[in-house]
Amino acid sequence: MSMTFAKVFCFLVLVQVLVPNLAEGQGLKVGFYAKPCPNAEEIVNGVMKTVFKEALSLSGPLLRMHFHDCFVRGCDGSILLNSVNKTAEKDSPPNLSLRGFGVIDRVKAALEKQCPGVVSCSDILAIVARDAVVATGGQFYNVETGRRDGSVSLLTDALNNLLPPTSDFATLISGFTALGLNATDLAVLSGGHTIGTSHCSSFSDRLYNFTGKNDTDPSMDKNYIARLKSRCKINDQTTLVEMDPGSVRTFDIKYYSLITKRRGLFTSDQALLNNTVTKSYINAQLKNGGATFGHDFGVSMVKMGRIGVLTGSSGQIRKFCYKNN
Repeated sequence: MSMTFAKVFCFLVLVQVLVPNLAEGQGLKVGFYAKPCPNAEEIVNGVMKTVFKEALSLSGPLLRMHFHDCFVRGCDGSILLNSVNKTAEKDSPPNLSLRGFGVIDRVKAALEKQCPGVVSCSDILAIVARDAVVATGGQFYNVETGRRDGSVSLLTDALNNLLPPTSDFATLISGFTALGLNATDLAVLSGGHTIGTSHCSSFSDRLYNFTGKNDTDPSMDKNYIARLKSRCKINDQTTLVEMDPGSVRTFDIKYYSLITKRRGLFTSDQALLNNTVTKSYINAQLKNGGATFGHDFGVSMVKMGRIGVLTGSSGQIRKFCYKNN
């Protein structure tokens, strides 16, 4: 996306006590802004069409930003807040590779011009994520809106709760279950890795020191390891590698095909084959040509977008997404 994953697996987050453990989302609905700002989504989409025409590579990072927001404190826009002393979520090492904050500010400015004080930053993230999927050829889905923005953003929350890409299946499903998401959601949302890139540092252990003995991950295809080593040298912190080689800007099921060939970039990708539900989903999509993947992704995104939301009189509607009112 340039989906860089600086030592964090974007979709898979273990949230312990930071958000409610069910993705319920009371108060959200499709068309929430129909009366107070009827053209809200059109305004967002207009800005994003211009952005993606100039830089489609931002589609991945902006999709990832919505995940990073929702999986720490819930979908409350806390990932967007700045901190003078650099102690906000965005300052945490796992989030330093995020890009596109200026795009969110651009969208917010356009909305404030037409509908001041109406559309939340957390809803903007959800709509932009959907537009990123569509811009790369994914299926359109309706976004529930009505979220309000939180006021707390702590570096430690992100640092302590974002799972590394070295996670095994048990750890991944534990994190998802805690948020009301299931194994199918895990398989589906992991499919978002079809767009974007990752820093070498997020998977270099699989290439050079898998068990602490200067070895490689035996579950990874040897030819793929050789190819990755040609791109990523030991301790490389800057080089970017496509998570879905050759299809990095196309929302498709090629990512699933790579996993079955032992070419998933992360340990957490390959772990999807270690469970009957996730493995069956992957095989089914490959068998039917991804016939339901677009629809399924929209369903799971909406479900994820309900995690820990603030609605009604809770929270605020920020005038600027990077600071509290």
